[in-house]
Amino acid sequence: MIANPGTDAFSAFTLDLVIFDSGTIARRLAIELAQIRPVKTSVKVFDIAQTACGAIGNILVNDVMHCKDASGDVGDCVDRISTSSKLSVTLSK
Repeated sequence: MIANPGTDAFSAFTLDLVIFDSGTIARRLAIELAQIRPVKTSVKVFDIAQTACGAIGNILVNDVMHCKDASGDVGDCVDRISTSSKLSVTLSK
């Protein structure tokens, strides 16, 4: 689930995610979350190939690879991210 409480819309927002099992890296993937509308919460669905949900111990938002709003490319978008999880899997940055 992606919540954008701000007034900026994002036409690109690509995350570099690292998926850990019980302590080692299981997968690394890039996911595109855009279009992200302002003052809107939405759900983005993506598959983590060949990885069972129960095998995931931690997900790290390693970086934001590409971030773009109406004015163009935006730097330091990782600083705009706040992470939380309602599951036993930790989501961190």
